[in-house]
Amino acid sequence: MADAPGIYEFAAYLPRLGAPVRIGTYADAQVFVRRWAIRDRDPAVRELGRLMERANSSERMNEAMRELRRELAARGMLSAPALVPAARHW
Repeated sequence: MADAPGIYEFAAYLPRLGAPVRIGTYADAQVFVRRWAIRDRDPAVRELGRLMERANSSERMNEAMRELRRELAARGMLSAPALVPAARHW
């Protein structure tokens, strides 16, 4: 399946890494989860990796991405989006 850039864009932190990792495609998310599983060795992260590998439709891919975001948010690893300053109304 080809990834369309920009569909899944967000940033997240890996354990013991200071800068956030930019995730722009489903393939980026898969690599992120593999690296996370290696660093953390958490069974829930490994199961998430298996879920992402088994995703064979856009519906399942979206479900896996929602689960990834949920896990990252629950662990405080999801990077907050940069705030864009509001336009001034003179």
